[in-house]
Amino acid sequence: MRLWIFLLCICWGMITPVWADTFQASVSQRGTPKYADHFTHFDYVNPKAPRQGILKQAAFGSFDSFNPFIIKGIAPAGIGLTHDTLMRQSDDEPMSMYGLVADGIRLLPNNEGVSFHINPRAKFSDGSSITAQDVQFSFNILREKGTPTFRYYYNDVDHVEISGSDVVTFYFRKDKENRELALILGDLPVLSKAYWTTHPFDRTGLDIPVSSGPYRIKSFTAGRQIIYERRPDYWAMDLNVNRGFYNFKQIQYDYFRDTTVALEAFKAGDIDLRFENEAKKWISLMNDEKVLSGEIKMRVFPHHLPSGMQGFVFNLRRPIFRDRRVREALNYAFDFQWMNQNLFYGLYTRTNSFFDNSDLKAPPHMDPIEETLLKPYRDILPSEVFQEVFQTPNGSTRYKLKKALDLLSEAGWTVQNGILQNEAGDPFRFEILLDSASIGAWERVTLPFVGRLKRLGIQVDIRVVDPIQYKNRLDQFDYDMIVAVWGQSLSPGNEQRYFWGSQSADVSGSMNYSGIQNEAVDHMIEILITAQDQKEFLAAVHALDRILLWEYIVIPHWYSPVHRYIFWKKVHFPKTVPLKGLNIMTGWIEENN
Repeated sequence: MRLWIFLLCICWGMITPVWADTFQASVSQRGTPKYADHFTHFDYVNPKAPRQGILKQAAFGSFDSFNPFIIKGIAPAGIGLTHDTLMRQSDDEPMSMYGLVADGIRLLPNNEGVSFHINPRAKFSDGSSITAQDVQFSFNILREKGTPTFRYYYNDVDHVEISGSDVVTFYFRKDKENRELALILGDLPVLSKAYWTTHPFDRTGLDIPVSSGPYRIKSFTAGRQIIYERRPDYWAMDLNVNRGFYNFKQIQYDYFRDTTVALEAFKAGDIDLRFENEAKKWISLMNDEKVLSGEIKMRVFPHHLPSGMQGFVFNLRRPIFRDRRVREALNYAFDFQWMNQNLFYGLYTRTNSFFDNSDLKAPPHMDPIEETLLKPYRDILPSEVFQEVFQTPNGSTRYKLKKALDLLSEAGWTVQNGILQNEAGDPFRFEILLDSASIGAWERVTLPFVGRLKRLGIQVDIRVVDPIQYKNRLDQFDYDMIVAVWGQSLSPGNEQRYFWGSQSADVSGSMNYSGIQNEAVDHMIEILITAQDQKEFLAAVHALDRILLWEYIVIPHWYSPVHRYIFWKKVHFPKTVPLKGLNIMTGWIEENN
């Protein structure tokens, strides 16, 4: 879901919105938008691409709901294709937004709020017009009954007013200085008030809802397959922000138990396109006869997005992981160098930041602004935050295991008869929870880690559950350790509250998987949201990164600055790859191949 969209300013380096007394067709994070008001299409699309064919992809697990906006249930892959938002961001700029359902945006003076003018042509899948009342309803229902994400994103909106059928205005809370809120609201999904007032919004179910996006659900077999078809009456098909997108007449997802079976289905021609995030499978395909003959294409698409964080996540709600020294010790037991060489063919880079691959990563030395932000928390933060440069553990196996044992000993754990125990004689034992749909990928990573922990006297159980049970346990924070991913945008903001904020630690369904509650973290999040200029913003992000790293809430994994795709030769993509990497919806099928 594209929810991290931010307004930093109209002047370079500033993050203060510039108000306008008229509606504008677009707005930019920095400077002016790249594309003029009457542009015909984005530069990274093929506006002449044929609109035909079926794109078949793989999905994993199951689904039991067509509502992706609530905690309950699991929505099918691709469901986002059935929903439009007020505005759309471009992929070749750090952050600019252009009109979609709303053909204009107006920023109110003094950051009082934002107004959107609804395109009079905009219609739902049942042919009814999209109105300001629908937008107001969408906002209210998502904040009241949607996932916690929406409550965190929209918390600083005071109230919403509508003017006639085509203007909706969001007024911001006067006690908050949330300078990204205007563009966050531009990414509001548009729902049908008429439909959802007669259907329970917060219940799961497979009734096909009225929708606003370019595709609608054509058919499905519960938990096994779903097929979307492009709406022949979609009003915005030739809108400049959509031209060159949505070229596939149908998009089909077939569900599989694991990635290995899905790969075999791809090689058999039952799947057309595959995002390959497993190095072993990528390397194994290089000598496939269909790759060598050109029937199957392998292509690497570079991107310039922050890496985010993927790793083994400690649940700090569990007493066994509350001591930071324990968490640091387990970091020493993870041998990325061995894995990268023996499992990943050297294709990955170790993650050393929650914002790696970008200038958002904490630099080796603090600048004066960051020092000022961190100084009040010197007594509650690890001393390393102020004295050292964070680096994931390196060195020989012998050195790292000894370091781990030393840290565990400091924390009160000693090895007795091969078992790590505390002073009360309780063994150090925990469970790693994995999703059965991804077990093929994670088992080969988890088992070597478990083996190293065993050498420390730690007993680890690997628990594999089906996707529905896995989601339920995540929502309730019912786990000791999981593998999790936090994506990051080019401009982090409100979503950081949802990732690390103290208030989200006990909110079911939030992404504060670690359960961290830290007042310094909370303060840095608020500063980066309300920062008055780019220097203060960067200082707050760097400080946040530094704190999270030294708190050892995760065991960082790895990242790649490219996306790897394999696809049959009938599938084509534009030559130009935008800043944010490949958007599959810019592709097309040439059926005569």
